[in-house]
Amino acid sequence: MTKKKSVSAPRPATPVPARPQVPIEPIQLKCLGIGDGWASLDRNHSSFVYRLGTRNLLVDCGEPVSRSLKAAGIPADAVDDLLLSHLHLDHLGGYFMLIQGLWLEPRRKPLNVYMPAEGIEPVKTLLRTGYIFDELLQFPITYQPLKAGVAFTCGNARVTAYRNTHLDRLRAQFQAKYPQPFESFSFLFEVGGRRVAHSADIGAVEDLDVLLRAPVEALVCELAHLEPRRLFEYLRGKPIKRVIFIHLGRAQWSSQATLRDLAFANLGGIPCSFARDGEAFVI
Repeated sequence: MTKKKSVSAPRPATPVPARPQVPIEPIQLKCLGIGDGWASLDRNHSSFVYRLGTRNLLVDCGEPVSRSLKAAGIPADAVDDLLLSHLHLDHLGGYFMLIQGLWLEPRRKPLNVYMPAEGIEPVKTLLRTGYIFDELLQFPITYQPLKAGVAFTCGNARVTAYRNTHLDRLRAQFQAKYPQPFESFSFLFEVGGRRVAHSADIGAVEDLDVLLRAPVEALVCELAHLEPRRLFEYLRGKPIKRVIFIHLGRAQWSSQATLRDLAFANLGGIPCSFARDGEAFVI
């Protein structure tokens, strides 16, 4: 008599463990100075610290940036990279005291400085004129010229500088006598698949076109050199999750309630903030 083969029940499939989700690290912005170039009792000149992934980027060095970093509790070695958008002194003037402060601390970590090519040698010369010699510093400074549309990496962040028209009128008026490039840049930051645009000073709303070709988590945008209603209407419908306005002109700063109403009426529902010195944003 033939025995029937026993058929074992199929084993249940071993569940595949879910792949742990990598948390999205927020982009952080600390506004050290949001002023408009005029001496002010309540606003420092332009300087901003971005936390992008593993790096801290200082954008512009309006005075008193060295004091502002201290007041914000940001140590001498915390800034990894420094970006100078253009050479107007409300964006550059604090650089020299910043370097003196980093010498005295003393800072030991290398510092990368990205800036318009036309300013590199004059800046180095002025440091030497002020007796801040390379041999005194316990950290190397590497100067890199900004190139329009050419991306570079800062840690795990990607930065692209784009030329804007902020200095075009000065170029037209003075370049024959002062033959220099008159370069001015805006910045696009990308990290972890997320994008943040920083206008710096611009000459027209159309300068923002290249920054907004793809959606951004935030646009950090100046107001002093733009007509507000024109800017707000331009931004309406753009792929922006929020706008942080900086660099308000004096008249704009003194009439913020009216400016807010105008923004809310014309931005088409895009959330917006008007930054103040010392204010921090998580993006």
